[in-house]
Amino acid sequence: MRKYPRKVMAKEGNLSHPFYKNAQPLLEKESSVRLAVYDSPTTSPRVIELSSSNCLEFIHLLATKTYEASQSKGGKLPYIIIKELVENLIHAYFRDAIITVLDDGNTIRISDRGPGIKNKEKAFLPGFSTANAQIKEYIKGVGSGLPIVKEALSYIGGAITIEDNLSQGTVITLSLGAASPRDTGGEQKEESRKKRKPLPSLTDRQKRVLLLIMELSLAGPSIVAKELNISLSTAHRDMAYLEKIDLLRCDENGKRSLTEEGLMQIDLILK
Repeated sequence: MRKYPRKVMAKEGNLSHPFYKNAQPLLEKESSVRLAVYDSPTTSPRVIELSSSNCLEFIHLLATKTYEASQSKGGKLPYIIIKELVENLIHAYFRDAIITVLDDGNTIRISDRGPGIKNKEKAFLPGFSTANAQIKEYIKGVGSGLPIVKEALSYIGGAITIEDNLSQGTVITLSLGAASPRDTGGEQKEESRKKRKPLPSLTDRQKRVLLLIMELSLAGPSIVAKELNISLSTAHRDMAYLEKIDLLRCDENGKRSLTEEGLMQIDLILK
């Protein structure tokens, strides 16, 4: 079994899980990131210094504090989107990173002074990654992070942009309420959301299936069975049920990916 699915089988923040114990140190010394929260466009931001010498704890801390800051201003960006983006700071080894919360919590900008992203178009395609072996000890490193973020944002009327930072590094901006190719008939989509029936409760195993598919972007029953150490028939049954309640969709090859409802369910699981 590969290491990265172990991360999703542990509850968020459960740093006593074997995966966390086995991961090799990425940060040789304590690193810090500044979180800047703008209460008003005309005033200076509140700046919160966040630091840690443990990479996994740091990712969790940054994602949680950014999400809390966004929510406190009335923002609606899901936790899963914020966490996926924060994980990308590992490629820059968190070097001179700044996370900015704007527009009542509905815009989050993350900048660093790392190696940058040369081909920004390919960064949004599954499978393109610059993660080395050391980084893969902490994140999945299969090139699914930014595609997941872009896909999730497209369903809720948001957008993501990648720009070069001044002199060096990358600036990635998430914004909710921005124009999106899929954001047509916004009022109808909002009305549809209001009419949705409450989702049935899921078993822990079904939650792990959803989380694994989030990590892989696309997976069939054989991969799910292998990674979660369950029988093929159990994987088939769970995935068929999750598809029946509209949390998964199936392509022509029998592989499943998350639906909009599935992304929302993931956000609830990770909160």
